[in-house]
Amino acid sequence: MLFPQDNESRQVKDLDGLWRFKVDENDEGFEQRWYARPLQGEVHRMPVPASYNDVTPDAKIRQHVGKVWYERDFTLPHFWSDARIVVRVGAACHHGTVWVNGEKVAYHKGGYLPFEADITEVIARGGPNRMTIAVDNMLDWTTLPPGELRRFDDPNYPKGHKVLRQFHDNFNYAGLHRSVRLLALPHDHIADISVSTEVNGADGAVSYQLELIGTHPRIRVRLLDEDGKAVGEEQKNSVGKWQVEKARLWEPGQPYLYTLLVQSMAENGDLVDTYRLPVGIRSIEVTDKQFLINGKPFYFKGFGKHEDAELRGKGFDEVTNARDFSLLKWIGANSFRTAHNPVAEEVLNLADREGVVIIAESPATGMIFSFNEDEPIFTDERISDKTLEHHLQMMREMIARDKNHPCVVMWTVANEPSTQEPNAEKYFKQVFDLTRELDSTRPVSFAAAIDVDRCRVMSMADVVCVNRYYAWYEDCGQLDLVDFQAERELRRIHEVAKKPVLMTEFGAEAIPGLHHEPPVMFSEEFQHELLKRYHRAFDKLDFLVGEHMWTFSDFMTPQGVLRVHGNRKGAFDRDRQPKMVAHLLRKRWGATDTGQRPKAVD
Repeated sequence: MLFPQDNESRQVKDLDGLWRFKVDENDEGFEQRWYARPLQGEVHRMPVPASYNDVTPDAKIRQHVGKVWYERDFTLPHFWSDARIVVRVGAACHHGTVWVNGEKVAYHKGGYLPFEADITEVIARGGPNRMTIAVDNMLDWTTLPPGELRRFDDPNYPKGHKVLRQFHDNFNYAGLHRSVRLLALPHDHIADISVSTEVNGADGAVSYQLELIGTHPRIRVRLLDEDGKAVGEEQKNSVGKWQVEKARLWEPGQPYLYTLLVQSMAENGDLVDTYRLPVGIRSIEVTDKQFLINGKPFYFKGFGKHEDAELRGKGFDEVTNARDFSLLKWIGANSFRTAHNPVAEEVLNLADREGVVIIAESPATGMIFSFNEDEPIFTDERISDKTLEHHLQMMREMIARDKNHPCVVMWTVANEPSTQEPNAEKYFKQVFDLTRELDSTRPVSFAAAIDVDRCRVMSMADVVCVNRYYAWYEDCGQLDLVDFQAERELRRIHEVAKKPVLMTEFGAEAIPGLHHEPPVMFSEEFQHELLKRYHRAFDKLDFLVGEHMWTFSDFMTPQGVLRVHGNRKGAFDRDRQPKMVAHLLRKRWGATDTGQRPKAVD
């Protein structure tokens, strides 16, 4: 799926801004056909893109479970009269249904990936049009993340009381989280491009494959360097390959991007369609102890990173995006994992250009019952074949969208599932097999919470990704145990798995401004000291290929006694201001080159 692009043959009309918004409190909108006319009654103004939950001070809107409705009018430029018109919704969390002028044009399940619909035949060319989108935040055992609606038939609760039970530890933000756009495309157009690259000594290779819709009498494909100079001969087929002598490689921290210029022309030479795809030439290899990018050992320094910010929730925002990448550079980070869902495409576009390495994760989180192993989750009633079907579809969509980004170096198929259960082995074998079938160029993993001697899935991973919280959820406050326990367990994992190990989560909560000597839990000093002890263990392990602190910044969670207005494990607070530990990481990570192992600091 190609990212929307304005160029000689294509145009994009952005529908971002304030939409009319209504909460469907009684789940009656579909039955009453709200899409057939302008929204009636209590209607708010709601920004797109954004989560709707924190925009108003209304607690009912923040905690709403079920459908909400968005609506706006639009008109088309007269010069779009001969174009194929497509609506593209960047993300509707977790279910999205789209109508144009009362006609249903699309439904999509999955809150973090885009979907499109051809609306050429339902729009009014010469007058106003109305777009209506119903967004449903309901979670069940077939969604990712999963959840269940709990209804209370109890005299202690009012009649009809219900609560959405979720199993993932971040707030269930909902709404139109990413841009809604109209695309004007040629009827005969370039539908998709797939690119793969190789590195052979000083040279590189770029292969491409086109998916074309309609009739394309003449195809012209060129690979251009950053100065616009062609570095390979012109190709005239939908499949091709170039050998690039003395290739400039896409390196972490030093990215170089070529451009694949694809043009479709009529018999007389007139341009029909064109697309420019950034291409980074790089290679990835995994050994028993190393993760190699372009044949050089790479050490991941960074974070697990949520899409989360004040007011916007999970809504994409370029200001936040630019600030976050500036902070990554400031602190010396070279990478992050997209915890725990595919992120906005604009994030990956920036990572390509900034040379930040990305581990792209599916939305399969919360596949665990609060670590209660007596209550299995991979059953016919819970995580079942229907869940698996959706999981496989999410992998297809994520890889189809993100396959061409050089910044993406690994896929993670899930976060902290109950992999000790017998049924988990069969389930994840199918997920791993499909992921490798879809993309054989990148390693595949998952973030493991179950110990290596009981995990039935760890052997499937190319890199063992581990989440551990010593001295936090167990042995609370006992800092003296951290480096001992971390070194002991990580050595055991490598002994059994014989694969490189990446610490994808570790850390402790710190309330900004809370100080205490000696360090105690929730103080900034405790978080600072805990990371120093993890680092002592990490620096002894030659098979460890990286450290991703949990987490980049504080983020919102469901209300509960274990969280003080969200999860406070960030190196930065939710407003992106540094805590004490950020300065420790800056000293440790910033003292080395981009991909090298960090140096110990006091």
